[in-house]
Amino acid sequence: MRWIMAGALLLLVAGVSLADLDQARAEPNLEKRSKLALDNAVAALKEAREAYKAGDMQKMTAKASEVQESAELAFTSLVKTGKDPRKSPKWFKRAEIESRDLLRSIETLEHDMSFDDRVILEKAKQKVQQVHDDLLTGLMEGGKRK
Repeated sequence: MRWIMAGALLLLVAGVSLADLDQARAEPNLEKRSKLALDNAVAALKEAREAYKAGDMQKMTAKASEVQESAELAFTSLVKTGKDPRKSPKWFKRAEIESRDLLRSIETLEHDMSFDDRVILEKAKQKVQQVHDDLLTGLMEGGKRK
């Protein structure tokens, strides 16, 4: 019985932690802000998938736009920290992995959609790909040697 209640509480907290983009923007810690923004992108993509299944293309378009904004916020938040991704890779690597997973999820949804509807996800996919590439480049490029 305790495990069931603990599981239910965990699901409730997880639902609350998938905050909207405004809560992510309000986070003062820039690294945590990037994490919240990527969590929001994942949640928005799930909602976009549900909206597509329900045939609500207007909501689908809004959620695809939210995925794009979330990815942008995550990257700009990490850049604003002023940290070198090579020297402090924790949050950058986490964001790179999450953005890669998000990109795969977008591609899966895109393959499930009809050809004519795929245009809706194109901008979000491009933005997430750009964020992923920029994060990976920051992590992998070496500094100048003296």
